[in-house]
Amino acid sequence: MRILFLSDNFPPEYNAPASRTFEHCKEWVASGADVVVITCAPNFPTGVVYEGYKNKLYQKEVLEGITVIRVWSFITPNNGIFKRTLDFVSFSITSFFVGLFTKCDIIVATSPQFFTAVSGCALGVIRRKPWVMEVRDIWPESIQAVGVTKLNWVISFLEWVELNLYKLSSCVIVVTESFKENLIRRGINPNKIQIVKNGVDLTIYQPQPKDEALISQLSLRGKFIVGYVGTHGLAHSLDFIVRSIKKENNQSNHFLFIGDGAEKKNIVKLASELGIPNISFIDPVKKSEIGTYLSILDLALVPLRKSSTFESVIPSKIFESVAMHIPILLGVDGETRNIIEQYSAGIFFEPENEEDFLGKLQQMKSTIVSDRHFYSAGCQKMANDFNRKKLAKNMLDILTDIITKVNSK
Repeated sequence: MRILFLSDNFPPEYNAPASRTFEHCKEWVASGADVVVITCAPNFPTGVVYEGYKNKLYQKEVLEGITVIRVWSFITPNNGIFKRTLDFVSFSITSFFVGLFTKCDIIVATSPQFFTAVSGCALGVIRRKPWVMEVRDIWPESIQAVGVTKLNWVISFLEWVELNLYKLSSCVIVVTESFKENLIRRGINPNKIQIVKNGVDLTIYQPQPKDEALISQLSLRGKFIVGYVGTHGLAHSLDFIVRSIKKENNQSNHFLFIGDGAEKKNIVKLASELGIPNISFIDPVKKSEIGTYLSILDLALVPLRKSSTFESVIPSKIFESVAMHIPILLGVDGETRNIIEQYSAGIFFEPENEEDFLGKLQQMKSTIVSDRHFYSAGCQKMANDFNRKKLAKNMLDILTDIITKVNSK
């Protein structure tokens, strides 16, 4: 089976879509599939092309058996709606033209952003190949939730595009039960919707002793370390966390923020203005180093803004943390809360509720200090159930079934 996969994020980028796509494709290659990924020059989130790469019209490499074709796109930092839209549209166009000449039996396009799915749809129609839309976030609903645009006509147009993409696809693969329910309510045939949730590569993330050298390097010996690892964006409510830390004023706790994003400068500035001494900001680290940084955490922080839209998402960072037996302090209601509470892998606090956040932080700290392994059993069970290898096989079975049905007609 020849799979053509379109994704504007791919390693060496280290965000959630890059990791999911890479880990799935790696498993498919191991199962005998021929996989080609069309992506762009790695640059997320800073808009600076990674060392060793250039933003060229066409370049090709092989990563762990996956053929990776990188195409030109308009590159910009992960902020500013106009330039980001140019980035998205340019990748949609260049990936489409290269995709016209790439052999395949099936096309998968991952969203967001869904301009990539527009390219996948066009390729499917013109080449008469089945195409699958992978939905990792509901656009434009999610961009409305963070207030990126208030122009109703823009939202209406994007929703029209979104619904037509679902209808024109051979299959829609979503990452949560809530996403499937959303699409069904809006008239999408439930028979064409499949669920393949996010998960974790257990060959990379597993329990390990704290890295004492890193603790010393960061001057955090003797501290209770609460860490946030990931994108510092509009959706993540990190300004709320920083303001709450100021109110907490407990110097035995230290808060570690690792990553980059559209809001990082604002958050760093806010922490400086508030004069908070027990907070550190670290630039993004290589994917191979993330486990080392996670190892020193006592508690992983996963917040999002208070919005009903985010009750349908499952942040992928929860799986990496629990695989390393780092419990979660979760500020996301809905499906993610249900998972964390089902496995007893952490505690939920009401998003953007300062009193609840600080109370639950103290509650978890007391528990962990008295019994570091209190949450370990639940974390281990959750990690096993969301093993990325199993999930990749499920998705490959879905793609195989689609091709079989097409060939039998």
